[in-house]
Amino acid sequence: MLQEKLSPAPGSRRGRKRVGRGDGSGHGTYSGRGCKGQKSRSGYRMRPGFEGGQLPLIKRLPRKRGFTSHLRTEYSLVNLGELGIFEPGSEVTPEKLVAAGVVKSLRHPIKILALGEISHPLVIKANKFSAAAKAKIEAAGGRAEEVGYAPQTS
Repeated sequence: MLQEKLSPAPGSRRGRKRVGRGDGSGHGTYSGRGCKGQKSRSGYRMRPGFEGGQLPLIKRLPRKRGFTSHLRTEYSLVNLGELGIFEPGSEVTPEKLVAAGVVKSLRHPIKILALGEISHPLVIKANKFSAAAKAKIEAAGGRAEEVGYAPQTS
């Protein structure tokens, strides 16, 4: 079928309401605009946000400064002091952190911070490390390995 021959299904399109064509049409006299007042006049247009003289919402709310980036990555933060529960020389993975109750879930990537001390060597695998945390882990004889992040809903 040719494109120019296409037409809408019968009854799917309604013609526009022709107002002001006499009382016999049912839309004469006031043409659906009611009686008198600003809204009945031609050229009427209420500016956006106008609330009929009431203090508009835009003026009722406090001013908001700055912005919040929707691209921000939220991390589950783990301090080095919390990793003392793992055996010396063991491998600490995000899954083991969840199993030990250090992190609630793997929904967010895990970042290791330098707060607290680490006394024994550990191989720590996380999504991100602070520079100070990495230095402390290596000073204790351990290793800090960055792993990729795959979001999980658990």
